[in-house]
Amino acid sequence: MTLVDRHNHHLFQPLLYQVATATLSPSDIASPLRGLLGRHHISVLLAEATRVDIQAKRVILADGELAYDSLIVATGATHSYFGNDAWAKHAPGLKSIEDAVEIRRQVLLAFEMAEREPDPELRRQLLTFVIVGGGPTGVELAGALAEISRHALVRDFQNIDPSQARIILVEGTHHLLPTYPQALAERARQSLERLGVEVRAGVRVTQIDETGVFVGDEHIPARTKLWAAGVAASPLARSLGVALDRAGRVSVSPELTLPGRQDVFVIGDLAFIKKGEHPIPGVAPAAMQQGKHAANNILRQLQGQPMQPFRFNDRGTFSVIGRGSAVGLALARFPMSGYIAWLAWLFIHVLFLIGFRSKAAVLLNWAYSYVAFRRSARIITGAVPLLPRPPSRPGGSAGGPRVEGEQAPRAEAASPPGAS
Repeated sequence: MTLVDRHNHHLFQPLLYQVATATLSPSDIASPLRGLLGRHHISVLLAEATRVDIQAKRVILADGELAYDSLIVATGATHSYFGNDAWAKHAPGLKSIEDAVEIRRQVLLAFEMAEREPDPELRRQLLTFVIVGGGPTGVELAGALAEISRHALVRDFQNIDPSQARIILVEGTHHLLPTYPQALAERARQSLERLGVEVRAGVRVTQIDETGVFVGDEHIPARTKLWAAGVAASPLARSLGVALDRAGRVSVSPELTLPGRQDVFVIGDLAFIKKGEHPIPGVAPAAMQQGKHAANNILRQLQGQPMQPFRFNDRGTFSVIGRGSAVGLALARFPMSGYIAWLAWLFIHVLFLIGFRSKAAVLLNWAYSYVAFRRSARIITGAVPLLPRPPSRPGGSAGGPRVEGEQAPRAEAASPPGAS
């Protein structure tokens, strides 16, 4: 058995936002693959798969190729800017350890640069954070940023008041958490607003540049913009030679195989499969169940037994808003909110973490943050940037940044549908 991955670690993505907001360190939620799999006699190859040759039964790597008898494709998803890829350099998304560390750097640097900035307008821009996308990732990022500014950093600066930072959450649909019942989504909104987050739902982002975010015709000056509005399946799916849906996912059989192929399984964010009338969500518990099921179906094939269809056991979904506050559906049926939902969220995430060391480290950091109102992973890496200056207007003359309410330029590419 061989595992090919371009990273040498397993990542627990549901807690990635806590690395981005300085609660946890990368090693708390990531474990080396060789350490996890070595005792199972699995060969681990550090390489990037670029495509699959179905006919030749080979995985093509960036620097070689690998033959297979049975193949499980679980390459996940990447950020989708809905045709506006130029926005990526201004509004990073959150999918990897590298993404999380860079976002943490940008967030912490914003406060450090604001402490030195003499210009009040530029200081306001530095202390304005815009999150695009009101799904679980956007909600959790917004709540965590609000807690950083209102609690963790509030006594650490002399020239600025971090509690005055603006956290703005933009969502294209008319309520946050579009896949949740509306009553829970409204509770999430109320909890965020109590933390001081400005929630703007039912509005569309038309442009993102270095100066800020355009929401319709309104410009929000901001130096830190974060993208949580959409994902698309890994580009590897295009090499599988089957039809893809709008998000680039593969419509798989009930057994999780490619249509017409029993030797190639597709799981996780790359797979489109329904439970009843609704697609199975691209969440970690679903991917874990699919991985186990695909492996069992391969074993059944080797034993000459028929494969079994996949049945998703939905144990529920939760989104944490802040200290002692969360919303969720237990067992996909029972709505929960407030402190009880927060405790359920804590228990579920610790349960699914891999390894005693990770569980202990996460619990210790959570306890410290809860008791001390502090963040233990506030490390800024890389060179210290120069203080920002107002960008030049067209024609070369310097001018101040555009302000809220100024007419937005029209983006050439299509605007994100709904989510932003």
